[in-house]
Amino acid sequence: MLTLFLVLLPGIVSAQNLEERVVEHIYPNGLKLLMIERHTSPTVAPYILFKAGSVDESDDSHGIAHMLEHMLFKGTKTIGTTDYENEKVVLDKIDTIGDQLDLERAKGNRADAATIAELEESLKGLQEKAEQYAVPGEYTEIYTKHGSTGFNAGTSVDFTIYTVELPSNKLELWAMLESDRLKNAVLRQFYVEREAVKEERRMSVDSQPGGKLYEQFMAAAFTAHPYGTPIIGWPSDIALLNRKKAETFFKTYYAPNNSIMVIVGDINVEKTIKLIEKYFGDIPSQPLPDEVTVKEPQQEGERRIEVEFDAEPRLMIGFHKPTVPNFDDYVLDMISAILSDGRTSRFYKNIVEESIAVSANSINGYPGARYDNLFVINASPSSPHTTTDVEEAIYAQLEILKNEPVEEKEFKRILKQIDAGFIRALSSNAGMARQLAFYESIAGDWRYILDWRKKMYEITPDDIMRVANTYFNKSNRTVATLVKKEKVMTADTIMEESQ
Repeated sequence: MLTLFLVLLPGIVSAQNLEERVVEHIYPNGLKLLMIERHTSPTVAPYILFKAGSVDESDDSHGIAHMLEHMLFKGTKTIGTTDYENEKVVLDKIDTIGDQLDLERAKGNRADAATIAELEESLKGLQEKAEQYAVPGEYTEIYTKHGSTGFNAGTSVDFTIYTVELPSNKLELWAMLESDRLKNAVLRQFYVEREAVKEERRMSVDSQPGGKLYEQFMAAAFTAHPYGTPIIGWPSDIALLNRKKAETFFKTYYAPNNSIMVIVGDINVEKTIKLIEKYFGDIPSQPLPDEVTVKEPQQEGERRIEVEFDAEPRLMIGFHKPTVPNFDDYVLDMISAILSDGRTSRFYKNIVEESIAVSANSINGYPGARYDNLFVINASPSSPHTTTDVEEAIYAQLEILKNEPVEEKEFKRILKQIDAGFIRALSSNAGMARQLAFYESIAGDWRYILDWRKKMYEITPDDIMRVANTYFNKSNRTVATLVKKEKVMTADTIMEESQ
């Protein structure tokens, strides 16, 4: 262990320095700012995370967190428009006609086709009129012009994060643009973008075997908790999203006291504190809704589903488990590394190298980490093996974890990989910003990054056997299999196959 300590000493020093270098500042409106000065290059990575994910949506607005993320790139009262005052008049009319159209369509078979056609024509005309005022992509154009990269956003079940990297002398430009987005956002082109999200769903879920399997797997694993609802929303959810729902979600969750701002790079801490105060300090805090109180009931038997798709077979297995800061969550991180981290992992050596599966991987903490979640295993069989063969091989490896202590040699390998991964994750400004924002939001304290590392060194072979026996049980698992659709035999297909 002394040799291992000497090898990992630079990483340990880095971890200690991290605790000393992160500067925290909380403003009167509740906005929390985390900063690290890094003068290795004249760049900066400012990230803003809002605790506003799909898990926070109401039953009549599934998909609105993701939809809002799209809409916040459309601009403000001054960006993305040539004449907001006249544009607003048209946007209000679009909302009225759009709501009427959605209500009529929602009637299904009872809907009046003539009314729908009339409303569709009215909406189309109003949208064309609104387009005369819109300046598409102006946000992106401004950032690109000033040397930025990585201008993007992402919505998860737990949060939405807005990212960019840019020259450090453009930090004030970022503060001006992002504060304007929070104060004066205009959710223009809503129905146009809603169609784009429908297409995104078709491309990423409905036409993708992996997306389809994952969605159905999550829905089967979570019967009560909103983790079972897809981030993008079900098709019927997307069809009824409107600007009013998006604005309500925006006003409720995009509050300074519900956000984390992280700025890493070539900055001066004192000047940065004043800069953020100048642009964000006057945004009022908001009373926040309660956290999700629904708890997923204890599973009382294995759940199995099949998803039919014209693709090669795949397998997903999930086990319910607690989230941070439960110690078992740390142990399951270690177990995941043992099973599938690299070519020396157990899944790779005993399943992939044996040609039972093309791939076999595990991940701890799906689909999010704010609430109790899943330990998930994904695998694709290698012909002529089946998903049944792969499933049996996976369970055999889990049984070994339950009954045989992990040897010290394997522990050392995993701990070395953990330290290497720790350093890699924090090496760039963007990586550091993302890690700090994530853990401050999920664990309530960015120092979880350091605590996690310490806890990994405390795990014993007995812990691994105990946790494996606790969670890797048939009654606690959900299994989803992707199977090929059976051909419907017609006279024509019979003739084709006989030729």
